[in-house]
Amino acid sequence: MCNVQIAHLTLPNNLFLAPMAGVTDRPFRQLCKKLGAGHAVSEMAASNPALWKTDKSTRRLNHYGETKPIAVQIAGSDPDMMAHAAAYNIERGAQIIDVNMGCPAKKVCAVAAGSALLQNEPLVESILKAVHAECAKRDVPLTLKYRTGWSPEHKNAIHIAQMAESIGVSLLTLHGRTRACGYTGDAEYDTIRAVKQAVSIPVIANGDITTPEKAKFVLDYTGADGLMIGRAAQGNPWIFREVLHYLKTGEALEAPTLEEAHEVMMHHLRDHHEFYGEKTGLLTARKHLQWYLCGPAGKNNAVVDQLMLAQTTDAQLRIVDDFFRAWKQSGQQYFAAENDSIQHTPKRRLAA
Repeated sequence: MCNVQIAHLTLPNNLFLAPMAGVTDRPFRQLCKKLGAGHAVSEMAASNPALWKTDKSTRRLNHYGETKPIAVQIAGSDPDMMAHAAAYNIERGAQIIDVNMGCPAKKVCAVAAGSALLQNEPLVESILKAVHAECAKRDVPLTLKYRTGWSPEHKNAIHIAQMAESIGVSLLTLHGRTRACGYTGDAEYDTIRAVKQAVSIPVIANGDITTPEKAKFVLDYTGADGLMIGRAAQGNPWIFREVLHYLKTGEALEAPTLEEAHEVMMHHLRDHHEFYGEKTGLLTARKHLQWYLCGPAGKNNAVVDQLMLAQTTDAQLRIVDDFFRAWKQSGQQYFAAENDSIQHTPKRRLAA
């Protein structure tokens, strides 16, 4: 474990929470930071000004009370719009601007944004130069999240990295897959290692980091300065402290007790409901509840069904509360990390 420097900003450790649309909202970012993440980047914000006043964008740009530094990821394909978006978010508290060139989603790539940009290196250069100019005026670091290339046959991660460094980008996060790969297959770490050797700015490795042991392997193999964890944190925000402990001691950290898991989930649920409001909060909390409880779901399908059918936020809270109270009365002690609902993540199980 070590600190990571992003220009003049020093992060407390080298574990990052990946920006994930619809997942890494302010309540979840705060929870992961509390449980050990040294850095968390917001969900990607659109660069189109016409979208900035929507409820979704307003929430994504809400950083009230958030642990600093505040990092906002912007997405788009027009250099001027991207520069304007950077300035707009800096004026509203962003201390780091992150450019998204890694998202493989069809609706993002369809407008030549996200990882689709990797097909057009001149446009990549224009966007980074335009955004960096706005960041430099305000002494705000610029970071880049991207993929190894457009397809396995067209990888350009090293060239993009060297270009970004020459423009003034302060840190790179590289997902070890191409756009064409999506989230299938195994992440390849050879390119991340090659990029780390090709530039002098910090490089963060991303992709398939699902356990503390895997985290150590990826750090050792790639020589990366840090790790970004995404899907493995869904339903398992404890992964950050588990990785930190393993990197520091070489020993596995005991799973959270049922008492702690109960407390964390209730706090997260209340914070989530308060952030989104009754109607939206009720609906958007469902995915988090499924992720938290997907291991026991095989034995407790009725509880999961109740949560999906709950009509109020109070009902969701009551079902979770009753579930854990009954669970603890059964004599179980730990909420151990096993999660089979998400590819490439550990399963969630109960341990006596």
